[in-house]
Amino acid sequence: MRRLRAAAAVAALTALTATACGGGTATGGGSNDSPKTLTYWASNQGPNIEADKKILTPRLEKFEKQTGIKVKLEVIPWSDLLNRILTATTSGQGPDVLNIGNTWSSSLQASGALLPWDAKRFGQIGGKDRFVSAALGSTGARGKDPAAVPLYSLAYALYYNKKMFKDAGIERPPATWEQLVADGKKLSKGGTWALGAEGSNLVNNIHQVHVLGKQHGADFFDAAGKPTFTSPGAVAAVKQYVDFMAKDKIIAPGNAEYARNQSLQDFAKGRTAMVLWQAAATTFASHGMKPADWGVAPVPVPSGTPGVGKQVNSMVAGINLAVFKNTDNLDGAVKFVKFMTSDAEQTGLNKAYGSIPPVKAAQSDPAFARPETAVLRDTLAESAAPLPQVPHESQFETTVGTAVKELFADAAEGRPVTTGSVKSALTKAQQQMPKG
Repeated sequence: MRRLRAAAAVAALTALTATACGGGTATGGGSNDSPKTLTYWASNQGPNIEADKKILTPRLEKFEKQTGIKVKLEVIPWSDLLNRILTATTSGQGPDVLNIGNTWSSSLQASGALLPWDAKRFGQIGGKDRFVSAALGSTGARGKDPAAVPLYSLAYALYYNKKMFKDAGIERPPATWEQLVADGKKLSKGGTWALGAEGSNLVNNIHQVHVLGKQHGADFFDAAGKPTFTSPGAVAAVKQYVDFMAKDKIIAPGNAEYARNQSLQDFAKGRTAMVLWQAAATTFASHGMKPADWGVAPVPVPSGTPGVGKQVNSMVAGINLAVFKNTDNLDGAVKFVKFMTSDAEQTGLNKAYGSIPPVKAAQSDPAFARPETAVLRDTLAESAAPLPQVPHESQFETTVGTAVKELFADAAEGRPVTTGSVKSALTKAQQQMPKG
């Protein structure tokens, strides 16, 4: 999911309780008092809000023609979306259907604000088995009915500049981190750098260290959902990521301040040879880069090829579709989810956004067999793992994401980044986590 998150919003999420969501009926399961209208909050997935409206409006008109239900659309920037959702959960005044980042699923589920998707409700939209299992793994806490339904799926890939690789005498993209560092040292010269990063983007920091954590055998939380930020594997993961700047010198020091996709612009302008990102083709094109200029490969692993366990090479990124419990059109909301996750709409929507359909049947379209989308698709199916599905996942993103940001700042200023300093930063992050 491509977004930035305000720390204040995350703090507010901690305070939510199941009684704060303002259910609209005695059972808290929604009603059908307004059967002819729906309000839909969509996240900003395209280059801008107007582009999203252009993509979504014809589909909403198609839904209205099929069902007689008019959908009022509001596209909300990622910087505002969580705050808007939190306000809605506490006031009881919100949309009927909304997009949420899949990493929010467990936290919002714990608030009690979202409609659970049990087997019966999934049956109303064609059943759980229509969806890719990795995408379903990011819809709520394990052992509970999902709080949302997958809508768009994304994964990370390694994008590389073909000309810069050729000029450096590098024949193929690196498959392991050892190869990436070795190649990176050849590429980092004459004012250009090997790898781009967004050192001040807390969420992106978490995405990267989550994957490296898996590769070091660490999950950041134990089986009971308690934080284990200072485990040897977690410390090694964070140090490895920051060391790309601090020790290996393959990330420009200025990247410590990046938080708004500047690394993608650097890549498109030939200032950086590689970047780890989700579905970046549209952004590259907007900066004047042609598809023939760049290649795509799986994110590196410690050795061998991507897979499960320590060969995980991406978090399960994506957007879920949720229904507020206090909806005034429960039947219509379920129909809308069924429509948006139909094979046809999944194909069209994910083509438009460059994402991967979480609905299996839609993935057979040739559009998802192109080199870039094929890498993303295969990564999701074979070697991606969801972020921790725990109630305090949002706070994890803020506390550990901030720790990584501060360590990047140290690296940029030439201050030493040691195992001890990383462990100290993660200890502080763990102490800031909510208790219980």
